[in-house]
Amino acid sequence: MTRTFAIWPFMAAMAAIVVASNILVQYPFRHLGLGELLTWGAFTYPVAFLVNDLTNRRFGPAAARRVVLSGFAIAVLLSIWLASPRLAVASGTAFLLAQLLDVAVFDRLRTSAWWRAPLISTLIGSVLDTVLFFSIAFAQVFAFLDTALGREDGSLAFPVSLFGTGIEAPLWLSLALGDFAVKVLIGLLMLAPYGALLSVLRPGAVAGRG
Repeated sequence: MTRTFAIWPFMAAMAAIVVASNILVQYPFRHLGLGELLTWGAFTYPVAFLVNDLTNRRFGPAAARRVVLSGFAIAVLLSIWLASPRLAVASGTAFLLAQLLDVAVFDRLRTSAWWRAPLISTLIGSVLDTVLFFSIAFAQVFAFLDTALGREDGSLAFPVSLFGTGIEAPLWLSLALGDFAVKVLIGLLMLAPYGALLSVLRPGAVAGRG
């Protein structure tokens, strides 16, 4: 009871971040000529890794996994309502696997330098999240999900020039690469609030490694 009460703000934050990202990823970032490289969701989703890592640092990996699972369940249910079924499947799959990987990597590195665990776990988790989300949500190979889920999302498989190089690539791949670049940048920026909160969220007695 105490542990659940203690981590519920982290659960709520995780669900809010994923739902917001599911909606914002549908809107290209049409500034500075980056409409074919970025979506607004790229700026919000990386904060989920910060929430995960802070939970892990304070309460341990068992509690972090509970936050991930609760956030996953709430976010998928709300995403089906707010976004589209295919996006919900893509987001749920990517979120669950990437965040659980983040928990495992963070826990393995928690005794190293303070910045290493959150940075490396975020980078590795971001790679998996980006690959899974954009391929499931927009690649033509997963178009069968539109029929299976009863709603047409539309593929982003039409070709564009990749980073203006003249090399043609599917739009979803261009968006995925831009999204990943922003995740790396924000992951680096998130080290600042993570470091600032370390003294407040010191490992507690309720931390579990199960």
